[in-house]
Amino acid sequence: MTESSTPESVGQWVAQHPATSRVFQEFKIDFCCGGGVTLEEACRKRDIDPQEVLQRLNEARDGREQADEVDWLSESLTRLADHIEQTHHQFLRSELPRLEKMARRVAQVHGEKDADLIKVRDVFLELRGELEPHMMKEENILFPAIRQLELSATRPEFPFGTVANPVRMMEHEHDSAGTAMSRLRELTHEFEPPPEACNTWRALFDGLGELETDLHIHIHKENNILFPRALKLEKELQVGTNPLPQLGS
Repeated sequence: MTESSTPESVGQWVAQHPATSRVFQEFKIDFCCGGGVTLEEACRKRDIDPQEVLQRLNEARDGREQADEVDWLSESLTRLADHIEQTHHQFLRSELPRLEKMARRVAQVHGEKDADLIKVRDVFLELRGELEPHMMKEENILFPAIRQLELSATRPEFPFGTVANPVRMMEHEHDSAGTAMSRLRELTHEFEPPPEACNTWRALFDGLGELETDLHIHIHKENNILFPRALKLEKELQVGTNPLPQLGS
């Protein structure tokens, strides 16, 4: 793991080689919120042999990546922000109401026999209550600022100072969402319904598993690609006095 071509952190692995995300998902290694740790550290936390994981990562890296996987490290920040809104934010706006309806129904019908289902509902409602305003802040404040950075010849003046300030807030909220998903995974026993589960119960657990998968990829693209690139760009721009329209206008 000392080769110069080997990414230093878990997040960098996926940023540089998107196909490796499948390996991390298989080993249940967090590459989004927890993407700042080294591969050895991540494996140690899960009690996994790092050499086994490294071999799988190299196989994924050296193999053919799917045609629809984009190298977001080389694409424009505007395209990446647009992609996140159109893909991951749209997914959340569709899935969150659907999952809430099922979570409430399953808790109401089966919660008396399985108290964890009531906890699942409550944790999910809290998660939804955080994600929806989080998306609005990104779409109305942070992402427009990032797009403006990319269009500017000099460093813009934002009402919130530097983009590092909203980025820090978004990363904190990402951590909170990751904690909630970990709790949901625990309460649902790895999203595995019991044999007696009804179809709605099964659909809920399956949907929560899909939500976790999409959130991991979603947060990874922001924490490990979009935000670091935006911060780097802002530092590289010289301070200027270009007037800016109000964000979100």
